[in-house]
Amino acid sequence: MEWLMGLPVWLQALFATLFTYAMTALGASFVFLSGRIRPSVLTLMQGSAAGIMIAASFFSLLLPAAERLEHAGAMTALVLGVGFVAGGAFIVCAELLLRRLRGFSDGKRRSGALTFFAMTLHNVPEGFSVGVAFGSVVAGDAAGWVAAALLALGIGIQNFPEGLCVSVPMRRQGYSAGRAFFYGQFSGCVEIAAGVLGALAVGAISALLPWALSFSAGAMVAVSCAELIPGCCAEGKTLATGGIVCGFALMMVLDVVAKFFA
Repeated sequence: MEWLMGLPVWLQALFATLFTYAMTALGASFVFLSGRIRPSVLTLMQGSAAGIMIAASFFSLLLPAAERLEHAGAMTALVLGVGFVAGGAFIVCAELLLRRLRGFSDGKRRSGALTFFAMTLHNVPEGFSVGVAFGSVVAGDAAGWVAAALLALGIGIQNFPEGLCVSVPMRRQGYSAGRAFFYGQFSGCVEIAAGVLGALAVGAISALLPWALSFSAGAMVAVSCAELIPGCCAEGKTLATGGIVCGFALMMVLDVVAKFFA
């Protein structure tokens, strides 16, 4: 551990976010099993993806944003509200733009693109969080370093089902397994760059985190309600509802478990 603590903070953040990315890719790799799964199970999985995204928007994004603003008073509501609405508006505008692009005229292709955008946005502030955690550790502070490492572990645990949120719905929407996996794992790549940037620019990034977290939450809820939930409900409301509830519960439990590591 002393060897790792002696590395430059940006390199520590790089190693940590490589792990969180790997967990996203591992979750996305399950898309290769989807060709052997019955359509009813895929409906359940897509509903679970929607539940995971809604839960992550609250437990992994809005709550941490509120915690960072606990001393801001009334500004907390302003930042969370404005950021959340801006994230939702971004998805609405993105969908309108994609409708005008010939390559996204197919509704399923547009839905896959929006899901990918939302999950990628969600991973940016998570990567920042890891980078800021390592960049904030005072030299020689072993306890602070362990806390930063455990934060990365907790985010990695959360990232496993999030890889499914991108790859499985895209597979369901007609993408090949390889292409769906590529987009699923690629959505986690941004954590690496964001983590290194967060470690190198601790002060500025830390101040922007609440805005980025709430913005990402709004985008994820918008995609879940506009694309994922209607898509899976069209195939069977009972299975879709069960999947949404189970996905939400899974992400909630993982977030609680992750808090023990952090």
